[in-house]
Amino acid sequence: MTRKRNGRSKKSEQSNDLQTKLLNSENRERSDTSANQHDLIESALSTAQLNGKSLDVSALETWLWDAACSIRGATDAPKFKDFILPLIFFKRLSDVFDDEFAQHSAKFGSEGAAREIIEADHQDALKTGHIPIVRFYIPSEYRWNAIRNHPADGSLGEFVTDCMRQVAQLNPELRGVLDVRDFNERQSGQRTLGDGRLAELIQVVNRHRLGLKDTEPDVLGRAYEYLLRKFAEGQGQSAGEFYTPKEVGWLVAHLINPEPHTTIYDPACGSAGLLIKARLVYKAEHPNEKSAAPKLFGQELNPTTFAMAKMNMFLHDFSDSSFSIGDTFRNPGFTDGNELKRFDYVVANPMWLQDGYDESFYNNDSWNRFLYGIPPKPSADWGWIQHVLASLNDHGRAAVVLDTGAVSRGSGSKSSNKEREIRKALVDNDFVEGVILLPENMFYNTTAPGIVLLLSRIKSAERKEQILLVNVSAYFVKEKPKNALTDEGIGLVAEVYRKWETREKLSKVITVSEARAVDYNLSPSQFVDINDRAPQRPLSQIIQDLSSARIERERADANLSRILTRLKLNKPLTEDEK
Repeated sequence: MTRKRNGRSKKSEQSNDLQTKLLNSENRERSDTSANQHDLIESALSTAQLNGKSLDVSALETWLWDAACSIRGATDAPKFKDFILPLIFFKRLSDVFDDEFAQHSAKFGSEGAAREIIEADHQDALKTGHIPIVRFYIPSEYRWNAIRNHPADGSLGEFVTDCMRQVAQLNPELRGVLDVRDFNERQSGQRTLGDGRLAELIQVVNRHRLGLKDTEPDVLGRAYEYLLRKFAEGQGQSAGEFYTPKEVGWLVAHLINPEPHTTIYDPACGSAGLLIKARLVYKAEHPNEKSAAPKLFGQELNPTTFAMAKMNMFLHDFSDSSFSIGDTFRNPGFTDGNELKRFDYVVANPMWLQDGYDESFYNNDSWNRFLYGIPPKPSADWGWIQHVLASLNDHGRAAVVLDTGAVSRGSGSKSSNKEREIRKALVDNDFVEGVILLPENMFYNTTAPGIVLLLSRIKSAERKEQILLVNVSAYFVKEKPKNALTDEGIGLVAEVYRKWETREKLSKVITVSEARAVDYNLSPSQFVDINDRAPQRPLSQIIQDLSSARIERERADANLSRILTRLKLNKPLTEDEK
């Protein structure tokens, strides 16, 4: 018992010491800062500024792409994204810590005092869970300067790996983010990224600071997304695993248009682009309600892509988000007891036509997700849709990006079709709110157009028993290597959705009865024709016109033959032709 009391006493003394130092710092903060302290702040906050301006999006994008290309040029840069992105992220963490350390050194009177208090506070935060006074704790021996100054002597890759793994161990939130990539990895006995190339990459990344005053989180986040897009362009079909075209992301974000104090979930989040854009739309619509911003939740199967998503969130300063790693179908990461956690909004771009889940899997699901039918084994599209629906709360809405065939397969067929039956069930229960047909050749894993399926747990009175179909397939610009949905197209879709209106060559509001009449084929092109229609004519008139055209052609052929014969360019005329 005595030992227990003494143990508590020691912890109490440590906590009291920390509180005393913090209190003394508050008193000291009221006095003038010394010249040395001011110089320390100015030194730490020195930025990569030109004429007093911090790095803008364009400058950041150019710099980051230069860093990516420094390894083996633009063609091979995407192959090394898993080395490049963690380095950029680590530099941001280190530069921000340097800024925070400088601020606390001025606040607490010296670097020594700041170091002692920050270390003690960090340990206390790990034990008690309170919010620490620095975002992430990085000891001096692991900071960016240590990496930058390490020689390319054959041990650089190992040193970078050790630095990142040590920092991840000290900061639990960074586990599974910084400690994923081995910078010393070998393939067939050869280093994937040798020390020479790694040193060059480090020097390019070192050109600019990424501290608190150097660039805003939104700007850095946009540059990071740009880098992801550039990598996606170079990776072809595999890019679809981690990147949704940004224009599709903005469209989805404007369609859900989240409200304050809500939650947004992506069950197949990739690099988290859909979640981030939804939060940015909220920020633009509610600039004075930052504290009420929606909380973001995402799950990702691939560990490397999971790390990319977490980095993306930290760079955007959305540190209140929650992520889970694993197979969403087999092990959903967000649950409440024996039930799925339910959200206000769900956004998703799951793998299209995903194989690998058989009938026994759906039948044995313990989360009661697949209540409206069992999808066919070759395509989990309507399995994902049912997972999304099960993840919505009683007033929730969702936007899911899928292949075009998901809303039409099986309709009009005399034979039974599992997807058509699930689609029928969701339409009849009035869960389907709308379908948007996108332009072709937008996605990195296919040239086919996609659709956005809108779901609603409870429609407003004026929208009940109705479905909005939008054909925005003509609103695109040709870019390399893919087409891009235009800002005009995004704005028009959001507008007709908000106004819930039929608009010529763009949208049509249909009833559930009309959907039944076409056997639950919800393809927008069936109801919204974006081309000018040719006038319909009777078949008898068409046949008569074809006959007249044939006679005229025969006469023209005969006349041409006579002329050629007279010019001695053809065989002699027969008696019938004279």
